[in-house]
Amino acid sequence: MEGQSRSDGVVRVPANARERFYDSRGYGRPAGDALDLAPVEAAHLLYRDDLEAVDGRGFRDYLSVVDGLAVRFLVYKDLRDRGFYCSPVREGWTDSPDDGADFLVYPRGKGPWDDVIEHRVHVVGERATVPAARLAGGVLAVVDEESEITYLDTARPTVDGATEADLPGGVDATLLGDRVVAWDPPAALYERAFYGQPLDRDDDAVQLSLVEAAYLAGAGVLDVRTPDGDRGGREAVVVRGREAEGDRFDRRLAVYTSLRDRGVVPKTGFKFGADFRTYAEVDSVEELGHSELLVRVLPAGHRFAMRDLALDVRLAHGVRKRMVFALADDGTESGIDWLAVERLTP
Repeated sequence: MEGQSRSDGVVRVPANARERFYDSRGYGRPAGDALDLAPVEAAHLLYRDDLEAVDGRGFRDYLSVVDGLAVRFLVYKDLRDRGFYCSPVREGWTDSPDDGADFLVYPRGKGPWDDVIEHRVHVVGERATVPAARLAGGVLAVVDEESEITYLDTARPTVDGATEADLPGGVDATLLGDRVVAWDPPAALYERAFYGQPLDRDDDAVQLSLVEAAYLAGAGVLDVRTPDGDRGGREAVVVRGREAEGDRFDRRLAVYTSLRDRGVVPKTGFKFGADFRTYAEVDSVEELGHSELLVRVLPAGHRFAMRDLALDVRLAHGVRKRMVFALADDGTESGIDWLAVERLTP
């Protein structure tokens, strides 16, 4: 049995191809008794010797003449080898969002005739970059230079917590370089709400990061002064943060504010290479559990390099946390999109 390519790249296989390949194994799109195949499906059937040729070419020749087919073929073959039916996404073939996905993968035991989709798979090479906006609940199949495939599951998570703490207002604090020190704060500031770190075990003073201090000053908890005694308040802290980090400080402050307002406690994630590690519920520092998320703050237009993304996800997995990216549009809470990425074994 042989196939012929049309001008749009679709391969038409005549005769009883529908019964042989679609009805029993979920390949292609029926065209009467004939069958239309996407190039990657035709390549897989050539590889299996189910097709003799396409346009007179065998598997090796066909794989080399269709641009970009080799990488997609590797993923398609891997999914088929794992027991999944999957359909290439083509305009007019699949009723699905235009998010750039390459394949629709169906649950095991299901096929294209069941209209139940398990995953939307985007195929990329390890040297590719992908816009953050494209990752909206799909799966990245990353093909490395040795043709091994890593699957990364992306989702738009709900980030919520249940931490509550009543704090008094007007707590004296001093802006010192790139941090703020509250000299005589209420015990609950650190012990209950987990802001800052004690200056010393035998000292009541608590040192705060600039994002913590800006948030607390904005909430009226801190009365921030500069070293010369001027009342700088939140604005002085924000100015210092911008001097240190530029626009990045506004994005981090917006994300920090959003997390705190959601009942989530963010703490520095520096030792993990992230902006924050987070705790969904803190009753007291003495009974503190493990943090659940690592959060990296990025501009909304960020493009992910696959090597960097794989590194973040692997690190988070290694320390038993979930990797979440906060895509901050304009430095405001309303402009934040949350994206979670985890390794997936199909």
